[in-house]
Amino acid sequence: MTGDYEDLGLTPEEELDLEADWNLPLAFTKQRHTEKIEGTTTLTQTWRMKERMKTVSVALVICLNVGVDPPDIVKTQPCARLECWIDPLSTSPQKALEGIGANLQKQYERWQPRARYKQSLDPTVDEVKKLCTSLRRNAKEERVLFHYNGHGVPKPTVNGEIWVFNKSYTQYIPLSVYDLHSWMGTPSIYVYDCSNAGIILKSFRDFSTQGDKPTEEAALNASQTSTSSLASTSTTAVKSCIQLASCGPNELLPMSPDLPADLFTSCLTTPIKIALRWYVLQNSGKLISGLTQERVDRIPGQLNDRRTMLGELNWIFTAITDTIAWNVLPRDLFQKLFRQDLLVASLFRNFLLAERIMRTYNCTPVSCPALPPTYQHHMWQAWDLALDLCLGQLGDILDNGASFKHSPFFAEQLTAFQVWLNYGSIDRNPPEQLPIVLQVLLSQVHRLRALDLLGLFLDLGPWAVSLALSVGIFPYVLKLLQSSARELRPLLVFIWAKILAVDNSCQADLVKDNGHKYFLSVLADPYMPAEHRTMAAFVLAMIVNNYPNGQEAAMKGNLITICLEQLLDPAHLLRQWLALCLAKVWTNFSAARWCGVRDIAHEKLYCLLDDPEPQVRAATVFALGTFISNSTERSDHANNIDHTVGMKLVNMVNDGSPLVRKELAVALGGLVQQFETQFAAVAYQFMEEERLKQTTPLLVTGVTTALSPLQSYNSSGGSSYESLSGSVDITVIPNLPSERIKRVSSSTSLTGILNKSLGNVFTNGWSTLLHLATDPFPDIQNMAKSIVNVVNLKAKMSAQPRQMKQSTTISHSAPASPSNKPIIPIMSETPPPSTHDSSALINPSTSEIPIGSKYRYSTQFSRSRKMFDKGPSVVTADEKEEEPVVPLVKNQPMATEFFSWCCIHFAQSVKRLPEDHDLESSTHHEREFKFIRNANLRREARSEQLRAGLGRLDEEIFVNKNTSLPTVIRFQPYEPNIAVADKEGVSVWNWEQGVHIHHFANHNPRNSRITSMDFINAHDKTLLLTGSDDGAVRVWNDFCGLTEAGTQLLTAWQALSDMLPSNRGSGIVTEFEQESSHLLVSGDVRLIRLWDVNREMKLRDIPTGADSCVTSLSTHQSTDRSLLIAGCGDGSVRVYDRRIPSPDCRIMTLREHKGWVVKVHMQGCTNGKIVSASAAGDVRFWDPRSTESIHTVNTANGLTALEVHPYADVIACGSVNQMIRVFNTSGDSLSVIKYHEGFMGQRIGAVTCLAFHPYKVKLAAGSTDSFITVHSTPENKKR
Repeated sequence: MTGDYEDLGLTPEEELDLEADWNLPLAFTKQRHTEKIEGTTTLTQTWRMKERMKTVSVALVICLNVGVDPPDIVKTQPCARLECWIDPLSTSPQKALEGIGANLQKQYERWQPRARYKQSLDPTVDEVKKLCTSLRRNAKEERVLFHYNGHGVPKPTVNGEIWVFNKSYTQYIPLSVYDLHSWMGTPSIYVYDCSNAGIILKSFRDFSTQGDKPTEEAALNASQTSTSSLASTSTTAVKSCIQLASCGPNELLPMSPDLPADLFTSCLTTPIKIALRWYVLQNSGKLISGLTQERVDRIPGQLNDRRTMLGELNWIFTAITDTIAWNVLPRDLFQKLFRQDLLVASLFRNFLLAERIMRTYNCTPVSCPALPPTYQHHMWQAWDLALDLCLGQLGDILDNGASFKHSPFFAEQLTAFQVWLNYGSIDRNPPEQLPIVLQVLLSQVHRLRALDLLGLFLDLGPWAVSLALSVGIFPYVLKLLQSSARELRPLLVFIWAKILAVDNSCQADLVKDNGHKYFLSVLADPYMPAEHRTMAAFVLAMIVNNYPNGQEAAMKGNLITICLEQLLDPAHLLRQWLALCLAKVWTNFSAARWCGVRDIAHEKLYCLLDDPEPQVRAATVFALGTFISNSTERSDHANNIDHTVGMKLVNMVNDGSPLVRKELAVALGGLVQQFETQFAAVAYQFMEEERLKQTTPLLVTGVTTALSPLQSYNSSGGSSYESLSGSVDITVIPNLPSERIKRVSSSTSLTGILNKSLGNVFTNGWSTLLHLATDPFPDIQNMAKSIVNVVNLKAKMSAQPRQMKQSTTISHSAPASPSNKPIIPIMSETPPPSTHDSSALINPSTSEIPIGSKYRYSTQFSRSRKMFDKGPSVVTADEKEEEPVVPLVKNQPMATEFFSWCCIHFAQSVKRLPEDHDLESSTHHEREFKFIRNANLRREARSEQLRAGLGRLDEEIFVNKNTSLPTVIRFQPYEPNIAVADKEGVSVWNWEQGVHIHHFANHNPRNSRITSMDFINAHDKTLLLTGSDDGAVRVWNDFCGLTEAGTQLLTAWQALSDMLPSNRGSGIVTEFEQESSHLLVSGDVRLIRLWDVNREMKLRDIPTGADSCVTSLSTHQSTDRSLLIAGCGDGSVRVYDRRIPSPDCRIMTLREHKGWVVKVHMQGCTNGKIVSASAAGDVRFWDPRSTESIHTVNTANGLTALEVHPYADVIACGSVNQMIRVFNTSGDSLSVIKYHEGFMGQRIGAVTCLAFHPYKVKLAAGSTDSFITVHSTPENKKR
């Protein structure tokens, strides 16, 4: 991606140079490198109600005493008379009372038709008590509603008492709300429709407050203690009650004749009817002419039919009140009042309308819990607009029979939601239209658009998913899975992937409603895009994740077969999730495992072990690991399958990705769980051979053995291999054929290592675990060590001195047991021979356990034995003495968070433009600044490069003493820093300011050293690559230690696994190609290995054809980079063409050097020459088209380092003679550096390393006296 550089005044060539940085790929910047491989804390049950409640019983208590007004209220004339839309004076009092009761019940049944309704008309105290106790008894733990109409009795008393009647209706009898509450119990909801109703709520609050203050007397007096306990219990119950009151403590109900007398009840139970009546009263004919109460009452349609005018108004009203509540109330209160109980939710929606209407008549409805004022919320204006548009059509519909035009309300609200999504800032408030989107999901007209916008909202992150779940979206999207519409599939799969990525507890709901079948059909649909099938695979993986019912349901739905059929799909993310889905479906589920066996799932998965994507390979190893880690009862067939899979898995030990090797350690840990006895036997045999090596001298005739690099050091301290390599001069013959191995005459200790046949799964598995126990990546090393330690402990504790029982039948070919000679293949494609001191991995206390006498393992396990019995029968000194119990690995199963980490991908935004591609993001601006800086530095360096070959290069601009002897030194291309590697760490210096910036340990083994170093992504996010002579490569982030996190190891792997020991080795030699993201590695081996660092896998091995090590590598700097130059320890310079297959790619061998080749360099121009130098001091120039050098420059003998500037005509060489000579390609000497600058300057030490700045003409040098210097051309001299 390029920017606009017109204002910078760059030439076209400079613009191309600037754009080159934009086009350079970055390495090791994927999330698997920059993030810690761990899951996130998922949202669990925070949006669900702990208890879903239902109002199952309703007590309708109506105290009207029709015809008799209460003595404490003087009514106006005329006044409001309608009760439940019935005029009580229009008929006899008794009939009116019964009609009002029946209507009130019908109005409540509109909201809760299945509740049990009981009317109590003008009751006595005993009747109320009987009614309430009966309803509570039948309701049990469910909610009971108590509706009180007190329009015919006095106002409640200041003590919180309501009024009822005596039997003869001659007196008003007070009823304490405390008694009422004791009869009603909890949970319950109270509706008070009477004047001064707020005083009842105040009494409840006072009662609750008193219960929160227990007295000291209550603590001392037993009787008072019981009373206090009862009060406390009552207090808790009071707080759990819900109460709605029609007005405040000192307010009278409205008496306007245009309104019903029970205005509060009408708002709660018939909201649309009263809202329309109030609209007419407020409108006064200004907007809609001819609109009357009679015409409003004739609005066509049904409330429950959204296709009609009345039904649509009800739908809009529900959406608006829900939206107001969701935006105003706290989330927990919204959940309690609007999502826990359908009837309570309806009453509180309508309560918002009651507040709006009754406040215009100087009444303020109150509630407990209290709600903030909502009567002026701006969404009421949307309601008024919807009424305007609907009622504006009413005359034409009633008079002319015109068809109803649906309101644009929902379409406009979706547009507002879309605007919020498109143009809102990242830190914006949540969208207020979210509850409306929920309502729109019910409409087929708007459903597709609503789902699309909902998906975009959920894509914003886990917080958005949490909001959507809290608003109540879950049951809607669950029900939509029953739809067969194909156009909904991509949207629903995306939405469910987002939900399950945040809260996987939804898996039970999906299985219960057969929702998994929906995703199985999506996954099996070949016409669905890979992106949506990937999401379906993720959803299914979450359904079966640690959920047996989900595993069984998915297996019955042929999930395994569906996944196996698509393993070779081109989409790597789909391949990854297919493997993860398989892994989860058969984890601890034998039926699914055997289903996989029947479909040869393990063999079909093998192809993904070579997948170019590291995460796919890791998922495959994870799947195969769970496949063999099933702990249920198993047969010989199952064991044979496990052995086959285990033998396949051990080949992944040299994978370049820590993700893969970590899953390999877990998989092998699972294999050890199943065959712990056999692994303990192999471990014991390895320890016995190690013990013999410590006591028996190594006798070698003819040739010596090529040992793995792990034999030259041990992670836990000194081992026998250190003394072995230190006392014996070992020579190496590369590519030792197996026929030569057979003829090796060696001591007994080598007989178990060198063998003509391949080892079994236990030997190879144990070798791999030992190899992983020395892995350069710490997490892998620690995991493998924990397994090795447990098995070693088991082996040592089991090997007590004991006598073997004579067996009548002895078999030496039992396939399930290790032979008496562990057979370890010495092949490049198989794990290296693990000849570590495996006993040293265990702690010292356990290593001192006495080891019993050695015996042949082939006699322990006969062919007829079962695989899982306890081993051979032995006779101990005491037959009754029990064998010591060893803690098994299976008691503590090992696992990684790889699966949880993979799930984060779906929790994060997948549709948002990446920050790197956002032209307005800070990341883009930061990169743009860096690239302009880089281009300026390269431009300024060109003039310096042009005059470099004509003048001196000896001005010392930096000198300091490093922490220890420098072995490699490198300039950071675009920062004034140099990195200096010593044996065990790296120091970073600012050579312009002369200060030490940072030092960090490389964590390579004790007896190894850093021999190679390079900067990666130097133009952008700079990383530091280090290579040590044990064959390991490490990549470090923040090597300057500038952040709080400090220097971090991004990745590490064994780039070379077969390093050969020698008296003088080159260690590891690396060459990184930024353009292709390829890393070439060689050194003390007979090959050049090419790694693709993006894929984190080996591409090919190029045999060197030399009998010595590789000392230097260089590639052609042109775009094709086909030529590869290697300098060797035997003095030869070898040229390879990478376009040719490996066996034949060596195209030229240059043999004029007589000694060790110190450096080779391929010049970057089109006709670039090869420059090489040997320790003898001869620097030769070659034409790649000829085998004879075209020019030779002789320097001092004892050459130790040589560097060629990539762009300037300058060459520098350092020697053991304590001098640095600088000359040009013509051989003209430019400078000789022997002393540090200053008065009586100190003589420089023998040069150990040199480096030119990639662009500037600056030369860095390190010497044996630990001094590091930087030299430059004279700044004040112009040419």
